[in-house]
Amino acid sequence: MIEMNGAKPLLQDLDDAIARGTDESRAKALWHATDILITGRYSDDEISMFGEVIGRLADEIEVVARAQLSELMAACDHAPLNVIEKLALDDAIEVAGPVLRDSDRIDEKMLVESALTKGQSHLLAIAQRKSIGEAVTDVLVKRGNQEVVTSVARNEGARFSGSGLLHMVRRAEGDSILAEQLGLRKDVPRHIFQQLISKASEDVRRRLKTERPEMMAQIQSSVTEVTGDLQSKFGPSSRSYFVAKRTVTTQHRLGNLNQDSISNYARQHRFDEVQIGLSLLSALPVDVIERALMDRNREMILVLCKALDFSWDTTMSLLFLGAKDHLITARELHDNERDFGRLKIETSRSILKFYQSRKNSAGTDSAQGRQPELQVH
Repeated sequence: MIEMNGAKPLLQDLDDAIARGTDESRAKALWHATDILITGRYSDDEISMFGEVIGRLADEIEVVARAQLSELMAACDHAPLNVIEKLALDDAIEVAGPVLRDSDRIDEKMLVESALTKGQSHLLAIAQRKSIGEAVTDVLVKRGNQEVVTSVARNEGARFSGSGLLHMVRRAEGDSILAEQLGLRKDVPRHIFQQLISKASEDVRRRLKTERPEMMAQIQSSVTEVTGDLQSKFGPSSRSYFVAKRTVTTQHRLGNLNQDSISNYARQHRFDEVQIGLSLLSALPVDVIERALMDRNREMILVLCKALDFSWDTTMSLLFLGAKDHLITARELHDNERDFGRLKIETSRSILKFYQSRKNSAGTDSAQGRQPELQVH
């Protein structure tokens, strides 16, 4: 290990080389200092001293030499931070690329600064890192071109914020390659996946059905007719059902069907009125509403309520209505309230449109005897 007293003369000699030397002697001094740094073990103060030397020399050398230095520094686990920053923010991608892609010494702040201020080649290098945090991907998905965004979507080590994922979904519309890459990610929540599928082409849906059958099956079950175990215990073909249908349809025609009436029905445990009313307000088949109310996975009813801009109190009354014996644990209620708060109206309405489009493409004739012919005005 170099002693601090021995390093100071080295620094002075190199300063002299910078001031009076030729390009060739400066390059030799750089590689000498770099070799000493890489092959030894040094304290933080000594590494900082090397950083000062190497940083000064880096200012005096050509792009080709700086690019070579970047390759060496990217692989060095104790590279001086000031040198890493200087290289990462270099305008030449040949210089910045290696440390942006591979250096473990570069921090998130430097990556964000580069992503905000540099060109697409720099963004692509960052998108290829083995791990990328949310603050960085937020910038990449907004500033990056198609190649950058597709690369970061393909990167399993990238982490996305909720807003970052939504931005990716918007960019994936009309971009089948990006839509497929995003759909293949295991960390995409189901409600984001639903929105992605709602905007994707039939070819992308078909490929994702092959690659992500479990996710597609969950979504498909949410938008197809419900049979078997999910038959309503209230019997839609009963006289009481058709009385409820006539009453609620009349209310809707008069403009009196709204959140308050749905909430009142729910609190009175009037299941028929609730499912017919929600069907009218959402333009979804009654069977789909029934599924949402009674399914143990409460995500669909949360999305529906958010899309209709219902309050948490109304949503809660619907959760209790569909729960077994109308009972929900405090923990479940807390989790549902948290999930409801995180949902965005815009996202939920996109998912609702997807449900509606699936209903329209599938038709409703197969539900005769189960589903009333409701006209939504």
